[in-house]
Amino acid sequence: MASDETTYDYVVIGAGSGGAVVAGRLSEDPGTRVLLIEAGGSHRKMAVRVPAAFAQQFHTDLDWDYTTEPEPHLDGRRIYHPRGRMLGGCSSQNAMIYIRGNRADFDGWAEAGAKGWSYDEVLPYFRRSEHNSRGADALHGGDGPQYVEDPRSPNEVSQRMVEAMVEAGLPRNDDFNGAEQVGAGLYQVTQHRGRRWTTADGWIAPARRRKNFTVWTDSTVLRLALAGGAVAGVDVEREGRRVTVRAEREVVLAAGAFGTPHVLMLSGVGPADHLREHGVDVVVDNPNVGAHLMDHPMYVANWETSATGTLAEAEKPAQLLRFLLRGRGLLTSNVGEAGAFFHTRDRDDAPAMQLIGAPAYFWQHGAATHPTPAVALGCSLVGSRSTGEVRLRTADPKIKPAVRFDYFAEPEDMAAMVAGLERAREVMAAGPLRGIIGKEIHPGGDVGHDDLVRDVRRKVEHTYHPSCTARIGTEVTGVVDPELRVHGVTGLRVADASVFPRVTHGNTHAPTLMVGEKAADLLRG
Repeated sequence: MASDETTYDYVVIGAGSGGAVVAGRLSEDPGTRVLLIEAGGSHRKMAVRVPAAFAQQFHTDLDWDYTTEPEPHLDGRRIYHPRGRMLGGCSSQNAMIYIRGNRADFDGWAEAGAKGWSYDEVLPYFRRSEHNSRGADALHGGDGPQYVEDPRSPNEVSQRMVEAMVEAGLPRNDDFNGAEQVGAGLYQVTQHRGRRWTTADGWIAPARRRKNFTVWTDSTVLRLALAGGAVAGVDVEREGRRVTVRAEREVVLAAGAFGTPHVLMLSGVGPADHLREHGVDVVVDNPNVGAHLMDHPMYVANWETSATGTLAEAEKPAQLLRFLLRGRGLLTSNVGEAGAFFHTRDRDDAPAMQLIGAPAYFWQHGAATHPTPAVALGCSLVGSRSTGEVRLRTADPKIKPAVRFDYFAEPEDMAAMVAGLERAREVMAAGPLRGIIGKEIHPGGDVGHDDLVRDVRRKVEHTYHPSCTARIGTEVTGVVDPELRVHGVTGLRVADASVFPRVTHGNTHAPTLMVGEKAADLLRG
């Protein structure tokens, strides 16, 4: 294989929710040469642009298509885990729900040693990234690169689900990112005029007009070249050639909660015994690399419905025409339109359960179908405490790492999930939904309280929120310091969801944008 060598000031690995932000911001300095490396290709696909079509990306070339190791607390099931493999990363593949997390998340990070990451300190970065359709105020931004908008064509069923949540005892909340997270309402979404808006649209597209910004797509990072405790370069396979890229200032690793620890371990940074087992020379012995993996397990309950206008009708030609001409209609749906947050444990400082309501049947990550129209209500355990790990399978960088989440290793997680499912049943039995809700498909009307635990183990999936595998901490407890510098390596930082000390209470795209914005400031000094 031929070899080339190229030099930039900054090399950013991964064009997702964190990497695109860092690279775009760094390129704002015309005297700085920035290279952004992405393993996937273009995000300009109909399955990306059409919000309701996001599940059509799964198991395609837009997806890293991960499957976990057998999960010991889920009857040994292997769980499918999609990850966006294109410009924009998971911002091009997610369900577009904009949730920052709870104030207690960031204050908790700071109290645990992540200096500079308290809620008041990170709020300016949330505001900087945000272009909220409601305008700017003390908590929201009005002119950032990330469009955040109210649903363009909110479904009547979704609105009735919100009313049912309120009747079931939850306060009404029209801003989950405001002063209070608890309550029920419709989600704001990362869309613009009814179409998905990604970090590739908000940060990469403007940067591409700058002469100092370069993007390599379809390029695989093989490993970091480390010498003398510093990053000497990045080995990349591109267009059939091996290229060594050098960064005169710093390398920023933003390959996600799976990819970032994978690259670190391939490069000799990780648990020493594990690296030696796979023939990797140890540069920095750090057992925290790939450890502490967190996510939000989710059980999606489904009911048959007699309602018309659900997403079962989304593929009608009239809906496609309405979407293309006006940016409205069923295809603008992010599927999970209705939402709520509530406590399941008295001592929690943030709500442990998130409800995600959809005017659609949703099962097996959207791949399964049902013969009649249905609605879904997902129970996402955003207060999950169980942790897993990411580990090498081999030293071959083209072989995906082994991932195990250990969902429900902590018994209190199961208790919270069962409490969430029982609350979901109360919602679906409430007055605003009477007359349109029929048979319970999942778990099923015959599954009582005592059987829910077994049913969860057999059927639960997740909310696509892996994080914490290169977390902020000391050299003993983490992988990066509060300025996102990798312990033991000069000139290397991490800027994605892997740096979260603990997973946030909610969807992880928005806090990853914040990490990218803060990382850019840290790099610029």
